[in-house]
Amino acid sequence: MKTLAFCAAALLFASGHASATTASTASGASALALAGIVAGHSPEVSDADREALNHLFAGNLDFDWPADSAIAVKADSIVCRAGNVDIAAWSCELTFGKHQVTVKGRQAHELYATILEAGVPPDGAAGSTFAALTHLDCTINPDVIKQKSGGGASCNFDPGQS
Repeated sequence: MKTLAFCAAALLFASGHASATTASTASGASALALAGIVAGHSPEVSDADREALNHLFAGNLDFDWPADSAIAVKADSIVCRAGNVDIAAWSCELTFGKHQVTVKGRQAHELYATILEAGVPPDGAAGSTFAALTHLDCTINPDVIKQKSGGGASCNFDPGQS
């Protein structure tokens, strides 16, 4: 009986540990925030989509949008670093294909905090804490968000550094 209990506990621990490294999903406000922030740095998001995301993120729902049309926001990887010794050190590296963007300071903190809010666990290293994700794929549907029902924003990603 003790062997059975030990095996069951080991399986629970292993499955919990494995889920921390598998694909994750964020929805609702945290997905809208993540997509809105990343879109501001993405060379792949059109000006019209970026403007719509800015309206949504600011709570301005009074704008025209084509019916049944969604906004896609994607990034290959995002790695944010927060200094825990040099507490003024904030930086994020965003990768969109061959295009890389570096943000620092307040913008990096905003992205770092939003990644944590979306459910990515932080990882520590000497003097720094990291929050990273890969394969970000967000879908934002302004028409659904305008209904104020809590839907219309979802992001899929893999937690951790590539």
